[in-house]
Amino acid sequence: MRTLLRTTAVATTLAIGLCTPAVRAQNNAPKAPAAEKSRTWTVHADQIFTANGAAIEGGFISVVDGKIAAIGPIPSRDRDKEGVLRVAAITPGLIDLSPNIDLSQNSVEQSDEITPHLRVADALDPYSLSFDRALRSGVTTVLCSPPDENVIGGLSVVVKTGGPGSIAKRTVKADAVLRGSFGSQPSRRNSPAFGRSRDFYNRRPTTRMGVEWEWRKAFYDAVVARQDAEQSFPGVEQLHAVLDGKLPLMVQAGPTQDVRTAIFLKEEFAIPNLILDQASEAWKEPDLLVRSGAAVVLPPFTWNGRVGFDRGFHAWNTALLLEESGVVFAFSGRDATDRDERLSVQPGYAMRGGLSFESALRAVTITPARMLGIENRVGSLEVGKDADLVLWSGRPFDFTSDVVGVMLDGDLVVDPRAAQ
Repeated sequence: MRTLLRTTAVATTLAIGLCTPAVRAQNNAPKAPAAEKSRTWTVHADQIFTANGAAIEGGFISVVDGKIAAIGPIPSRDRDKEGVLRVAAITPGLIDLSPNIDLSQNSVEQSDEITPHLRVADALDPYSLSFDRALRSGVTTVLCSPPDENVIGGLSVVVKTGGPGSIAKRTVKADAVLRGSFGSQPSRRNSPAFGRSRDFYNRRPTTRMGVEWEWRKAFYDAVVARQDAEQSFPGVEQLHAVLDGKLPLMVQAGPTQDVRTAIFLKEEFAIPNLILDQASEAWKEPDLLVRSGAAVVLPPFTWNGRVGFDRGFHAWNTALLLEESGVVFAFSGRDATDRDERLSVQPGYAMRGGLSFESALRAVTITPARMLGIENRVGSLEVGKDADLVLWSGRPFDFTSDVVGVMLDGDLVVDPRAAQ
């Protein structure tokens, strides 16, 4: 039996000040000169996009002790003030609900397909290059989930992509959602549970229909356990929390048949809060989505539109179609190593499909924050919130603009001065 690994290594914050070297900027520019460590800054920008109100032309943000202390138009007396950072544009730190950051098979419980009680936080490496890659491209907060190899994989965790200490010290919200999967991925590698066993993968499910059966059995067992305590089992508390609306259920469901199955499960058990992840073909079921109230996390765009394990079709105007139907949606980056596929460029692709800039910005900032209930800390630029900022060389999401600076909890981890 292979259980989740626990990692307690300590990560080091790459903070900028007058004595700590800067991290390389996203465009691989030379490192900035050594500067004094600080979590107090003043940043001026031609445009500030707060994600929760009108844009500020010629604005400033004051950061004190890692929090946003003030924001607004630059006073005339401070326009030429020395000692401030100057950039073309500022947005909130980006939030990725499907970053695909894990330890692969070492983050999967191999002995059981139904493990609602296990926590992926016990199997994350704070030193993972995936965290650093996301941070340098502007992603400051991520929802880490178990890989979708099991039907119900366990509990996801919201963490910052950088910062001091272990995963526990970087956690924004523990046990944020219960993660599971539909489709053919949870049944792959399994073999029929009859005949002579070759290994412990001689188990169900072995088909997409079997995956659905595992889901329904788990929830029916949870309903029975409410009435008879002797029928309780590991993970029943988490399933009860989902049924009671205290814990969101987030499932991978790409092709239209999996989207439909997930929504029918929601309706059969009256599950209050469902998030469909990597739902590439959700646009084919607008009436079902609206009726169910399910939210959607879209996969990264690809050159041919085919995405995910089951190769669902993700059209350029998917986000626009969802918005016109009134469906809540967010974008994801899926730990892309290619710069042209990361979360910071997904809004630009959606804008090519007709989505407005304002809607595209919300889909990587305040909307995913609200989906997880963490909007009091991140997702928009407001006084009192965490100083997670993305500094741009031009208008955000334009293909001629770059992420030239990133601030995480007031630490300037990517210095825009390095690009000058």
